[in-house]
Order: sequence, then C-alpha cells, then structure tokens
Amino acid sequence: MRLILGSASPRRLELLAQAGITPDAVHPADIDETPAKGELPRPYAERLAREKAAAVQAGAADGSFVLCADTVVALGRRIMGKPRDEAEAAQFLYLLSGRRHRVITAVALAGPRLWTRTVETTVQVKRLSDAEVSAYIRSGEWRGKAGGYGIQGRAQAFIPAINGSYSNVVGLPLCETVNLLAGAGVLRMEETA
Repeated sequence: MRLILGSASPRRLELLAQAGITPDAVHPADIDETPAKGELPRPYAERLAREKAAAVQAGAADGSFVLCADTVVALGRRIMGKPRDEAEAAQFLYLLSGRRHRVITAVALAGPRLWTRTVETTVQVKRLSDAEVSAYIRSGEWRGKAGGYGIQGRAQAFIPAINGSYSNVVGLPLCETVNLLAGAGVLRMEETA
C-alpha cells in the first residue's frame, strides 16, 4: 500500500518519522487556502484538509492513500494563518500575549473512501514583553507557522500550559493520525511500536 503525504511541512514528516512511519512520497497540495467569508476556524481546517487530500489524490496512482492535514490557530472566531511579514507576525504575538487560544488540526486520509479526524488543543501564552516579541521576530522562527509561532522552538518559553495534544500544536496530532492510518488498514499498530 502506497502512502503519500500531501504536505510541504517538514514538521509533519518529522512527526510521522517519530512514529516509525515513512511515506512513500511527499506531494504538497496546491489549493487556494483563502477562508470563505464568515468561515469559522474548525470548519475551515476541515475543508482545507479534505480539499488538499482530494487534490493530491487526483494526481496519485490508483490504490494510493493520501494523508493531508491543515492546522489553524484560532483566537475566538479569528483564524490566524501564516503571517505575511514581520509586522503581521508581531501583531499575532501581541494578540496571543496573556491569552488562551486554540490550535485545530484537521487530518484527512483519502483512499477508497475518506477518513477524517479533527483535534483541538488549548494553548496558554504568557504575557509577552516588547523585548520578547522583538527577539522572536528577529529569530525568523515565525516564518511559515500558523499564528506566527512554533511551539517546538524558542516559543516554548512563552507557553506555560497546554491542554491537549502537543504534537497537534506542532502540526499533526500523532496519536489520532496513527489510529486513523491503522483503522484504514494502511499500517498495523505493531509497525509503529
């Protein structure tokens, strides 16, 4: 059985490797990720994961399974995507400062049918000083990261607590993804042990 990871995220590839899973190929999906007017964070993530899986599966060999995911940082109803520039990254960090937010990852596995899971984690960010925000922006770690931060890097120092899956905040809820792959028959649980 061929497994294709439909993602350009090196973090997703690393997380799968931690579970002993190596995709046969990596083909990032090329879709429009613009939220629909009034679209809420959870339905947005779920729609994008499904659309990515369908786009990659359309170009895959028959019998392939395609694993895609979309991670959204949500502050209330607001979707905080990947910042366009340093100014937007700083704005995101100031908005998250001293507050709780949600990280929502929708996972879609396309094969003979479509399997999906959505995982939500609550993240607490401490009150950030101007110096902390400035140093983080200079580090460049915010680039390509939803919400403008990566929990697996320097931003760990900003986060006193999370409620839920840590790997979800990194970009792929590993436990749920492994169970999804096993449930679809893509791998046996002993393969990940």
